[in-house]
Amino acid sequence: MNTLKNKVQLIGNLGQEPEIVNLESGKKLAKFSIATNDYYYDKKGDKITDTQWHNIIAWGKTADIIEKYVNKGQEIAVEGKLTTRSYEDSEGKKRYVTEVVCNELLMLGK
Repeated sequence: MNTLKNKVQLIGNLGQEPEIVNLESGKKLAKFSIATNDYYYDKKGDKITDTQWHNIIAWGKTADIIEKYVNKGQEIAVEGKLTTRSYEDSEGKKRYVTEVVCNELLMLGK
């Protein structure tokens, strides 16, 4: 059970092309978001789609694979851990960002 303390698994579609960042240290970072859909029925019986967007980051070889093979609209599965970080914006306000740090990626669909 120790490995289940901070584990996220998502299947969704990319909303835009991944952003690839080559850092001065030589490391590569891939940033992208995926949409997951959940469905429920309202009181009238109408089917409602609830779309959630998830920010994903990946490092190193995983980022290399994303750069070469992953595109906007593609369905993928990611596994990783949930992280939260904070920063100060240009107006001095503290902002928080929650992301999934991807350590495994599976390309689905066609």
